[in-house]
Amino acid sequence: MTGTGHRLAELTTTTTAPAGRAYGLVADVTRWPLLFAPCLHVDLLDGDRFRMWVLSGDTVRSWTSVRQADDAALRVTFRQERPVPPLSAAAGTWRFEDSGTGRPHRIALTNAYELTDPADTRTAAFLAQALERHNTEEVAAVRYWAERPEDLDDLLFSFTDEVEIDGPADAVHEFLYRADLWPERLAHVTRLELETSPAAGADAERQTLEMDTLSPDGSVHTSRSVRLCFADGRIVFHQTSVPRPLRAHGGVWSVVADGSRTRVSVRHDVALDPEAIESVLGTGTTPSRARATVQDLLRRNSLRTLERAGAYAAERAAA
Repeated sequence: MTGTGHRLAELTTTTTAPAGRAYGLVADVTRWPLLFAPCLHVDLLDGDRFRMWVLSGDTVRSWTSVRQADDAALRVTFRQERPVPPLSAAAGTWRFEDSGTGRPHRIALTNAYELTDPADTRTAAFLAQALERHNTEEVAAVRYWAERPEDLDDLLFSFTDEVEIDGPADAVHEFLYRADLWPERLAHVTRLELETSPAAGADAERQTLEMDTLSPDGSVHTSRSVRLCFADGRIVFHQTSVPRPLRAHGGVWSVVADGSRTRVSVRHDVALDPEAIESVLGTGTTPSRARATVQDLLRRNSLRTLERAGAYAAERAAA
């Protein structure tokens, strides 16, 4: 970047965690929605390219970036392919330095960017403040997870369930898409408020949900989510508030026609809050046990939803 609007923002900190462990968290972009609160979803494209959707205030923004991960140097670089105004260029680097045994290791996040109008001092000041806040939060998140003593595979995990439904794909998709009707269609959903609006890039529809769900013990949990509904049948969901002991939760519903039948899969991406596990699930509950319990609860809710979607599709087909 050599333009007159070139600017730089950098944040460094130290960590007691091995530099390689911290690097591994950032190098895996599919985990970013679990690590960084504003990140809603990441799609891997060809090569090192990926598309991400981010919640910025009340707006969903999306862009495609190119990422390069250097395992030997413990460095991850990224740049946006087509920045939109007020940015004409945007790139950055994560660097992780191993300082040796017994010494704190170093994490650095650098953002380099150029403004379409270098003379716009108000926008420049706003972006500088936003990047400072953004970098502080992201570095803190990486440090938090890297320094956890637990096995991260028990705290950050994904799983997928797939079923075949004897009915048309459009009926199954309509059942999942019309979440506003879930209180009438699903016994474990007692209340749901939904708002719909276009998402960034006009390639998806955005839904904002607030939902009350009934747990097996009779308690009611309120959650808030943002969903991205794509034309290819995918419905991405990301909870912006989660019940304990979760720290983050999202995933994807995928609906694919297979002749007269429909293949439906749901992937859950979960981050457990290690500091809430025992207070919620009982003293002595291990992270691995908590993972199994949470996975079972999420799976049961998903399969109940798919069971009702299958019944609805069968009724539509018969009609």
